[in-house]
Amino acid sequence: MSDVTAAEKLYRRWIHEVWAGQPIAADLVADDFVGHWPGRDVHGPAELAAIIGETLNMFRELTFEIELGPLTDGDLMAGRWIGVGQHASGEARFFGNDILRIADGRIAEYWPGTSAG
Repeated sequence: MSDVTAAEKLYRRWIHEVWAGQPIAADLVADDFVGHWPGRDVHGPAELAAIIGETLNMFRELTFEIELGPLTDGDLMAGRWIGVGQHASGEARFFGNDILRIADGRIAEYWPGTSAG
């Protein structure tokens, strides 16, 4: 993805729209999308939306802030974010690093890395 503005727009939509549960995964990810979570691969926009729904159901008022990025190199894009939400035991704060592979302007592959903070 050579256009940094397009990369920034795509990453902002990934963080602020897809991960907010808006039903737009099919617009931003490829039909053959693969997300590589530890111990689990997620295939296609519908499975992605389902795993995002699982995450959102664990929290109230879950929000994400982009801390760094996106950084781009060829068809790869990376970014770092902070998530804050209300959990049954109080406020939860966690951090993540995303690596995404872009094909034809859509997210084709995803490698997440998340840690509690």
